[in-house]
Amino acid sequence: MPSTIPRRLGAAAGAVAAAVSLAVGELIAGWLFDAPSLVVAVGDWVIDTAPPAVKDWAIAALGTADKPALVIGITVFSLAFGAVLGIISRVDLRVGVGGFLFFGLVGLFAGLRSPLASTIPTAFSVVVAVSAGIASLVWLIRGLQRVSDVPSPDGSWTRRGFLTAVGGLATLAAATAVLGRALAGRVRQAVTSRLDVVLPRPVDGAPAIPADADLGPADPELEELASLVVSNVDFYRIDTALTVPRVDLESWTLKVSGLVDRPYEMTFDELASLPMVERYVTLSCVSNEVGGDLVGNAKWLGVPLSEVLERAGVQAGAEQVVGRSVDDFTVGFPIEAAFDGREALVAIGMNDEPLPFAHGFPARLVVSGLYGYVSATKWLSEIELTTWDGFDAYWVPRGWSKKGPIKLQSRIDVPARNTAYDPGPVTLAGVAWAPNTGVGGVEVQLGADGEWVQAELATSLGKDSWRQWRYVWQSPPTGQHEVRVRATDGAGRVQTSLPTPPRPDGAQGHHMRVIRVR
Repeated sequence: MPSTIPRRLGAAAGAVAAAVSLAVGELIAGWLFDAPSLVVAVGDWVIDTAPPAVKDWAIAALGTADKPALVIGITVFSLAFGAVLGIISRVDLRVGVGGFLFFGLVGLFAGLRSPLASTIPTAFSVVVAVSAGIASLVWLIRGLQRVSDVPSPDGSWTRRGFLTAVGGLATLAAATAVLGRALAGRVRQAVTSRLDVVLPRPVDGAPAIPADADLGPADPELEELASLVVSNVDFYRIDTALTVPRVDLESWTLKVSGLVDRPYEMTFDELASLPMVERYVTLSCVSNEVGGDLVGNAKWLGVPLSEVLERAGVQAGAEQVVGRSVDDFTVGFPIEAAFDGREALVAIGMNDEPLPFAHGFPARLVVSGLYGYVSATKWLSEIELTTWDGFDAYWVPRGWSKKGPIKLQSRIDVPARNTAYDPGPVTLAGVAWAPNTGVGGVEVQLGADGEWVQAELATSLGKDSWRQWRYVWQSPPTGQHEVRVRATDGAGRVQTSLPTPPRPDGAQGHHMRVIRVR
């Protein structure tokens, strides 16, 4: 027979029970180092199994907000799933309990996939979280049954009492989740001991930045121009990790293995004791659209990758360098990139600080001229040498090219989109990058069919760093105008106008902005 409990009250009971379950899981994840966040674990599973087209859409539509959006989506779905179970439990509580057990199995499977999780803490987290959810569901549904089916007030709830119970549980769940996330943050800080790291002095430091290398500070019209050196806070982040891995610095080691004569491991202190160099290197994500902001320039402190590999003795058959992260993400690039003279570092510092957690603390790979998906392993745990055909890194089976050289690119930062100007000079400015060869020139096209004119180039920081440019259009006519930019690299190659999408090996084409003169 149909239950007399209103559907909305059953849905509320189920949603709150799901919230309690999620919150308890977050609390345990913050308390136990080896217990993963079940929400994040499911999110990682979604990322790994989602079709490439879905991932491409998420990056294009949401950019760096794709991961927070996924976490929020999983949370909302979980609450909605709990609401459905609550509605069903009005009629048959056993089905609702079974649904929570199924929910727990999904969390257990996803949690055990995480390389940062241990079996017992993960199982403990799932059991306690699911038990808390089931207990909350049973308590609320049985209370509702007394309200609906027993008119006598003796020993039963009023509807107001039920709503009070729901509100109290929801508040408790929210507070528990916040506490869990706070504990997790404190654990990350404690185990990595990043604040205690003192970076060594480089044996070959980066030169001081010339005054004419950064156009922005001296010109108030260039407020929107990208900084010559992007701050750690503003530097783009694209990776497969929903949360920053919690690396225990005391137990962390970097392993060098594979086709080498002398495999070895070293601690962070041993790595930091090696001769360090400082280099300005521009990194770019292969998902960056023409004119996009998934690119940045920073000063990196690290050990040349060639020295790390030479200590191990590279065997003749080695063709590919594979970088492995603590969360099992992998990259792969030709071994020639470590020895051909480009900047290729095992980095421990970024812009005069230890690597931020979000950018790979305690160590990462920085390889000039290669997109991050084939080279930029953050939270580095192992460097393995193998053959080119012997291993495909994370993104290759997912439809991206195995080789990922960064395309010659340029971008307009000033003016902003659809800016309107009074008659008079109009300043155009932006950045261009051509790692390994450097930027040799930048041209601007004034109008859809206009001439290409040379822009002023700022002084270069080096061939691996992006370069700012500026052009002052003295007397643009009244009306709407398209302006485009193209770069020439140090070898004389001109940036192509042929538009291509990011997949499978990087976008190409000319960036365009529209300006309007009143």
